Amino acid sequence: MSVRRVSKGGARRAANEEELAGARVDPDRAEAAYDGHAVLQGEALMSEDEERASLQRQRRRDKPSLARLIASLNVGALLCAAAFVFFQEPNNFAIGGASGFSIVLSTLVPSLPADVSLWIVNVALVAVGLVLVERRAVFWSVVASLAIPAYASLLQALAPAAGSLTGDMWMDLCCTVLLVALGNAVAYNAGASTGGTEIIVMALTRHTSLPVGHAVAAANAVVVCAGMALYGVRIGVYCIVGLVLQTVVVNAVLGDLKQHKVCTVICRKPARVEEFVVRELQRTATISYGYGAYSGRRVAQVMTVLTRAEALKLQRYVRSLDENAFITYVSTSEITGRGFRWV
Repeated sequence: MSVRRVSKGGARRAANEEELAGARVDPDRAEAAYDGHAVLQGEALMSEDEERASLQRQRRRDKPSLARLIASLNVGALLCAAAFVFFQEPNNFAIGGASGFSIVLSTLVPSLPADVSLWIVNVALVAVGLVLVERRAVFWSVVASLAIPAYASLLQALAPAAGSLTGDMWMDLCCTVLLVALGNAVAYNAGASTGGTEIIVMALTRHTSLPVGHAVAAANAVVVCAGMALYGVRIGVYCIVGLVLQTVVVNAVLGDLKQHKVCTVICRKPARVEEFVVRELQRTATISYGYGAYSGRRVAQVMTVLTRAEALKLQRYVRSLDENAFITYVSTSEITGRGFRWV
């Protein structure tokens, strides 16, 4: 039941209490706005083969395969090594991390090549990690800490950089930040890391009460201050700007990689939507009841969390069921629970 009251001239006015009472609807007794059943037990619809496939896919989501982990770590290490050899070291960008320490070290010891100093710094960090941090926790950081200098030495041998590739320090800084951010994001996205000063951070947080954020800031601040003292204010400012940009870009790239969509669907055939989510997308959903504020009809809301690609598939399917369907999307990158490995 709907009540419309307008005053002369067409202007709206508030309904009085009697009119409001006459327009009230009990949601449990309201006319349904959908066809078919609203709540299904998706498990009862799935065959044994579908169930096994769903479990296997869920395991892949929760924990990436070893092959993917190794491949991602190597790609991340190669990108970080390329940033160091071609852009960071030629400009003395002591932005932070093990690469920044190695640039400072090679300056203090002129006879020491940059790639050799990178080896020295990373091996030292590995030694610290093996002594102060649990070996299982630091394993992949140790692997990455050895992979980056190995790739740096390889690139230096194949294509030695005599100077800036672009001839512009700002462009070199942007390339450094972009490559390092992508390298870190690729490694972190697979559950690995690019090592380096992360081992020091693990040690500090394990043996002191220093928060992780403060530990990272303290480690990077030492490198940046050393760079400013050795290379002057101009290079020092580039290092500070690069450190800030790198932090922002890494967080942005990671957030984008982890982004999911919280989808809420209201349509005439919610049971079909549930079936599609469970059987085709191999996800699950939460069903809640409500009623339309205008029509007073009872509706079922299907809420599920999907990747962007899965959300697009759901949108196309729902539109094929009901062209008047109502779908809302909320982006999120912080999800905990079964089926989502970023916990």
